[in-house]
Amino acid sequence: MVQFLPYQVSYKKACLSLFDDNSPEFFTPNEREDYCAFLELMPSGYEVCMISGNIVGAFGLFRVDNMTKSLNWILLSSTSQGVGIGRQVMNHIKKLAQQTGIESVTIAASHLSAPFFAKFDAQAINEIKDGWGQGMHRIDMVMSV
Repeated sequence: MVQFLPYQVSYKKACLSLFDDNSPEFFTPNEREDYCAFLELMPSGYEVCMISGNIVGAFGLFRVDNMTKSLNWILLSSTSQGVGIGRQVMNHIKKLAQQTGIESVTIAASHLSAPFFAKFDAQAINEIKDGWGQGMHRIDMVMSV
């Protein structure tokens, strides 16, 4: 069972390890500095996913406007991918959005992660070739809640 907890500065090292675990497959190395700067801000709305005291994932859900939130920096440990944790995370995200009256969640994915989000009815609305760096295409998506 996944436990969802608000991000704390003490989780930074584990979150950066998650990033490294997902790079360069899902994130380009040049994005690490951006992620590190993001974590330094102690972003309200960023959460970690914990199983048995170990951080296995992280994500943020941030308000865009009164009806939309944005899903940012979603990371899952490679050892926890394919075992249903992503489904639990996405169900939690939808629940959080519903609780706040949000109608849709925007997602800036890559061409590699977009198929995962499509499983949860996220629709591609734009594609930018090399949008995240050489060979990493950006797919903008929207998911109705």
